[in-house]
Amino acid sequence: MHTKPVRWTAAAIFGTVLSVAALNTASAQSGAASWYGSGSRTANGERFNPNGLTAAHRSLPFGTRVRVADARTGRSVVVRINDRGPFVRGRIIDLSRGSARALGMGGTTYVSLQVVD
Repeated sequence: MHTKPVRWTAAAIFGTVLSVAALNTASAQSGAASWYGSGSRTANGERFNPNGLTAAHRSLPFGTRVRVADARTGRSVVVRINDRGPFVRGRIIDLSRGSARALGMGGTTYVSLQVVD
């Protein structure tokens, strides 16, 4: 059986470096979180489930699991990144309604993010 050697392109290497940088940045992120409960499709193409434990982040790869902890209460929830956003300056993550409910948040809340896988 003959296999071809793997050839790394600059784009593949650069994309990997960006993903790792985004993960390292997110593991230390804290700031404002908001939530959203409507939409039909997410940026990764799946149907939006407002009650799911999902979230939107500007740069983390789709599928990344992130622990979001409420700075006031200490409550936390693990969410899966499946969308892009938030599109409001000063916010670091947009949670689905289900994720926000699990945290007990009603509006904008100060949170910390930590990548769990």
